[in-house]
Amino acid sequence: MSSRKKISILGVTGSVGQSTVDIILSKPEMFEVCTLTAYENFEKLAGIAKNLNAKTVVIGNEEYEDSLRLALKESGIAVLSGKAALEKAVGPGTDITVAAITGIAGLRPLMGAIKNSRSVAIANKEPLVAAGHLVLAEAKKYNTQILPIDSEHNAIFQVFNFEQRAGIERIILTASGGPFRTWSADEIAHATPEQAVAHPNWDMGAKISVDSATLMNKALEVIEAHVLFAMPADRIDVLVHPESVVHSMVEYNDGSVLAQMGASDMKTPIAYALGWPDRIKTPGERLDFSSVLQLNFEQPNVEKFPALTLAYKCLELGPEACLTLNAANEVAVNAFLNKEIDFPAILEAISFALGHVPDISLQDIDSVEESDEAVRQITKSYLNQRQLHSKSDRKAV
Repeated sequence: MSSRKKISILGVTGSVGQSTVDIILSKPEMFEVCTLTAYENFEKLAGIAKNLNAKTVVIGNEEYEDSLRLALKESGIAVLSGKAALEKAVGPGTDITVAAITGIAGLRPLMGAIKNSRSVAIANKEPLVAAGHLVLAEAKKYNTQILPIDSEHNAIFQVFNFEQRAGIERIILTASGGPFRTWSADEIAHATPEQAVAHPNWDMGAKISVDSATLMNKALEVIEAHVLFAMPADRIDVLVHPESVVHSMVEYNDGSVLAQMGASDMKTPIAYALGWPDRIKTPGERLDFSSVLQLNFEQPNVEKFPALTLAYKCLELGPEACLTLNAANEVAVNAFLNKEIDFPAILEAISFALGHVPDISLQDIDSVEESDEAVRQITKSYLNQRQLHSKSDRKAV
């Protein structure tokens, strides 16, 4: 009987998926790859599937099914496509699933993975922000262990003593501060997409890089920490730590502060999740203490970066507001990356949406998706009106 872990990866062609692949390739004797998914990058999906000797692949966009089948001809790898196939991608008996589909689109596949996996390593924070209570309820129902891959939450998980929860006073999330940490408010107001995605420490996708530039990434992480560790909002703090060496901390009532440190490499938290409850050697970077000249910490500037304030406000208002924050941000960031709006409009659009939270109770996935779509329409309408006013103003001048 094989002792290898049966693993599936949802969103294998993204940065987290690729880092997961690198770890598997460094430890092929440890893993049996079951299912890999991607939305439309069929060529990369096919190449990874062959390298990992996967059993099944799922392409979300059905238009690429034939191309994927052709790319995998005579490989023996089963090919499925479409939204329904993504939701059922992870089969029974899976030891661990890495959930790395970006955005709220990853929610249904995540819920499907929870039903059939002993543990699920979550890399995309949006499902936890928008529907954390449903995700945790599903995990409890199926006795599935949730393992955070986000570097900050993975760090907390490593030093959070669940058996001594009563002795924990607060969680401290660290933030790099993003590319605009030292910029003036006027400089930030004129930031371009190219500047926003140039993260100083981490190699990430465009959307999450913009979130780091607005500090929305940290705002969403505050909500995620509240969900994952059942900590009240007033016991979750954020500190800017430009070096990105200390990935987060937990403070105990005896004055001890436990921190997890490491290189700015996602392979470290991913390897922790893949090996859990044991640890495995990672092919990623190692922290060279001789090169760490100093560690700096500072309070975030919430005037220049108001996203953090919005996160705490949303936790006061409830799950519907948290969902609204996430959905409006996805729409606004996409518009910014497409150069349809300027940088300040991202937070303006989110603030507008939070003033129009849909009156929909989040009882199940259908209601979550209904509310999410309503927020997206509200946000798009606001941005369209903003663009029209902007064009009118330019013509008047």
